[in-house]
Amino acid sequence: MKPFQRALSLSIALALGSLSLSAQAQVTLNVISGGSQNMVDYVTDYLGPLFEKQNPGVKVSVVGTGPDDAGSQKMLEKLQAQKAAGLATWDTDVIVPNQQKTGEMVQAGLLLKYRDSISTGKYAVSQSAKQALGVNVDGYVMPMFESQTALAYNPDLIKNPPASYDELRSFVAKNPKSFGYNGLKGGMSGVAFVVGWMYAYGGNPDVVQQGPYDAKAQAGWKKAFTDLKAFNQQVVFTPGNAGTLDMLNRGEIAMGPVWVDMFHTWQAEGRLAPNLKLKLLSPGMPGQPYYYAIPAKAKNVELAKKFIALATSPAVQAEGIVKRFNWYPGIDANVVKSSLDAKTWNQLFVDVTPTDLAKFSKPFPLAPFFKDMREQYEAQVQN
Repeated sequence: MKPFQRALSLSIALALGSLSLSAQAQVTLNVISGGSQNMVDYVTDYLGPLFEKQNPGVKVSVVGTGPDDAGSQKMLEKLQAQKAAGLATWDTDVIVPNQQKTGEMVQAGLLLKYRDSISTGKYAVSQSAKQALGVNVDGYVMPMFESQTALAYNPDLIKNPPASYDELRSFVAKNPKSFGYNGLKGGMSGVAFVVGWMYAYGGNPDVVQQGPYDAKAQAGWKKAFTDLKAFNQQVVFTPGNAGTLDMLNRGEIAMGPVWVDMFHTWQAEGRLAPNLKLKLLSPGMPGQPYYYAIPAKAKNVELAKKFIALATSPAVQAEGIVKRFNWYPGIDANVVKSSLDAKTWNQLFVDVTPTDLAKFSKPFPLAPFFKDMREQYEAQVQN
């Protein structure tokens, strides 16, 4: 090869190499997260940079859509619009929706069935990895975390805390105004308490949780709500989950239902007395996950799988989910344990053990039952 030709070849090779690097640098993994701002911050501050470090040339971009159904509804509408437009690829690679909207997305054919193709898929062992409020989502999701409600109590005031809804009712009858919760309008911890009450006394809890929807399954609801209305005359209503924790910490109430992660976070921050404890009531109290899912026409499918595999690895679940947020891991806790120090593990699982979670952690009802439950509470109980 003549010198000029060699120089030209080298220039072309360098140019192509430069183009290749440029192309790599332009890869953006687009993530949309529901939930509170802390879930967006988690990707921005921790998970995204970690993924970028392991995958040079990739930029993780995350946008938050807000908590509860409204935030996840925005994702659903975005995917529906792109499907309706007939686009070959969609502009979102990973989504983090709540349970109800995830089920709707699966039913609408908006999500990719990917879990069996990632290395961490085998760790998704919870019921919520298979069912989302009665909809089969098996294979379409990896739980990001499991959030759980439980009864928080002051052991200085209650030596033998209630272990069940029956025992709680007896205790409150003897000690009125010692129990506080935020009802059905003050936030999801209060909603979870009411749902647990209906599982205990409304009849047909398996049908309400797993379906199929049948209004006849509500035959016992009227008495359960009547009893709840009477119970409510003996309790203190609090201004939300934080309000329950504040009143508990000040000694204004002796116990109340709270989100476990907020309880532990506040305790770690010194906002709660260190002696306060948790108890998960029988026959169960609800918890809920947020999911990692991939849109059916995601542009960067393999990168999305890689991102979710990292996010659901034991090490990241230990450091990112348990240590940073005090959430329960979204994957099998037993594989996370070796990545946690004994102090952290015991802090999270000493009051509410993995066995307690397996027995008494319940899902929220199927969406139509949930809607009926809220409406009937409004009509028959209120607060």
